[in-house]
Amino acid sequence: MSAQAEGQGLQQKSKRPADSAFKQQRLPAWQPVLTAGTVLPTFFIIGILFIPVGVVLLYFSDEVSEHVIDYTNCNKIDQINLTCAQYIESNPSSRCECQINFNLTNDFNGNVFMYYGLSNYYQNHRRYVKSRDDDQLLGRLSLTPSTDCVPFAYTDEQVPIAPCGAIANSLFNDTLTLHYGSEEVPLLNTGIAWKSDKDTKFHNPPGNLQTALRGFAKPKFWKKELWELDQQNPENNGFQNEDLIVWMRTAALPSFRKLYRRVNHTAPLFTEGLKRGIYTLKINYQYPVTAFDGSKKMILSTTSVLGGKNPFLGIAYIVVGCICFSLGIALLIIHLKCSKSTTEMINVNPRTPYS
Repeated sequence: MSAQAEGQGLQQKSKRPADSAFKQQRLPAWQPVLTAGTVLPTFFIIGILFIPVGVVLLYFSDEVSEHVIDYTNCNKIDQINLTCAQYIESNPSSRCECQINFNLTNDFNGNVFMYYGLSNYYQNHRRYVKSRDDDQLLGRLSLTPSTDCVPFAYTDEQVPIAPCGAIANSLFNDTLTLHYGSEEVPLLNTGIAWKSDKDTKFHNPPGNLQTALRGFAKPKFWKKELWELDQQNPENNGFQNEDLIVWMRTAALPSFRKLYRRVNHTAPLFTEGLKRGIYTLKINYQYPVTAFDGSKKMILSTTSVLGGKNPFLGIAYIVVGCICFSLGIALLIIHLKCSKSTTEMINVNPRTPYS
């Protein structure tokens, strides 16, 4: 009995896998054989598909009208030899006014949008991206802001800041207005943020906003209180101010543009867009960028069914399609001149003479 029990114990301790097709690796296998007959058609198909798609994307991109004005070094209105950038650098807490005349050579038909563009501005820096308090932005105010907001969580007097963090503190605050002759182009500052952001990620605290923010200070860089950001439209104040919401969605690249305004096409002169002619861009210059070798731009643009002007995607499709088509032709020529038959390739063994 002891020998039999010992034998059963050995059988129980065996680590041999079960005798199944899966565990004994007897399942049927398939491995692709890459031959000219399978690879060459792939190159040609990619080329035939990508080139027309790239042409269509490039066509829609070219349909977008766009005009870019770099106003980084515009001259102060009352001093021709002094730029606003130099003036702001020597007077950090002040503002500067400048204007630029430009000519639209073509009509901008359809909906027209105004963007501001910044370059060499790294909103994608890890510490910058996380420097915010999402509970604050949802209207859940606390006298102890998130530690992610440091060093923009408290004032020097240890008063909590709302909204706190580096992103909110660096809010873009230039004021841009556009004039067509003696008429000011009507611009709307609503409808510029993502609806999902405004409905989900940003809420004002219940009750009166100014009362709810009692005991909090505005960010150090700001010149207006949170409830004063839009004096003409009270519903666009507080954490639901759309300029703030647009800015808080950080950019992935150091050169970026953000939607600033949209033209009000209900005004009589601008129902169909912007007419060609001489325009004047007036800037209330406050945002410093020369310290980090940055630049500021104003962009006027229409849109297409695929969005704004972006020729890169169309060019990329065309280039990839042309490369694949060229490789297909080159490999086809090599195959016709130098290749062996498929049967000969399959029957190759170590003793097959090299020739």
